[in-house]
Amino acid sequence: MAPCPAARALCILLLALPCSAQDIEPRRWSHLPSNSNFLGAGYAYTSGDISLNPVLQIEDGKFDLNTFALKYIRSFAIFDKSARIDITQDYESGQWTGLRAGQPVSTARDGWADTTVRFAVNLLGAPPLAGKEFVDYRARTDCETIIGAGLAVDFPTGEYFDDKLINLGNNRFAFRPQLGLVHQRGKWTGELTTSVRFFTDNEDFLNGKRLEQDPVYFSQAHLIYNFTPGLWVSSSIGYFFGGESTISGKSSDDRQSDLGWALSMGIPITRNFGLKITYIGIRTLTHTGSDTDTVALGCSVMW
Repeated sequence: MAPCPAARALCILLLALPCSAQDIEPRRWSHLPSNSNFLGAGYAYTSGDISLNPVLQIEDGKFDLNTFALKYIRSFAIFDKSARIDITQDYESGQWTGLRAGQPVSTARDGWADTTVRFAVNLLGAPPLAGKEFVDYRARTDCETIIGAGLAVDFPTGEYFDDKLINLGNNRFAFRPQLGLVHQRGKWTGELTTSVRFFTDNEDFLNGKRLEQDPVYFSQAHLIYNFTPGLWVSSSIGYFFGGESTISGKSSDDRQSDLGWALSMGIPITRNFGLKITYIGIRTLTHTGSDTDTVALGCSVMW
């Protein structure tokens, strides 16, 4: 069902918001055994409050989003370095509500989100090993530094309607070069990741308009404690800024500055199967933006 004109005004801000919650992810540079496969499935519930420009006359903006995710990882060696490729696909169901001139307005969406493919390689540390060699290396390595580089690409495969402002797909590509630094000492691991997200233009935005968006800059840090192999907890913090959008040559004055934090826990069930529980909070530091809370549960199997 297409949103009514009043509901459309409620949705404007969401176009420029990066998917910051899913970017706060610890252990993305973890040392994996070469030539292994990982399949994960997860569910996340996100609720948020939206603050819009007062000229839009929208108050009490809120949204609830359910995300169902599938992720496949393949680890391998390239140029005598350990590497991995990740493929992630989400299905989302959400509802957005608010008040315009005191009257309730709402809209809902259900469908596929954009597909993400990420390639990463560890340039220093974490040598490509498999089987007993990998197990022995991890058992005897008490102190290690890893430097990694990666590139994630969001493909415009999600559900998109050019006459609607809320869409689960973005109808454009996004490229995210990443650089990571990990230092492990005993049971403690510190991890730092910096990235920037570049967007191609959406040439078919809202009845033929052109949407352009500045890059979004993002950094995140994680402190991880490993109790035993597979059992760990982490505390994370992240900050992103930028992303001002322009519609048909007119600036939207929507540059973002957000602070996020997360708590995660990994729980091994068997040698090849485990669970992950995560909470992520995002708070905007600008007069327009959104404050969100996300709770996620995932599982993964290795072979």
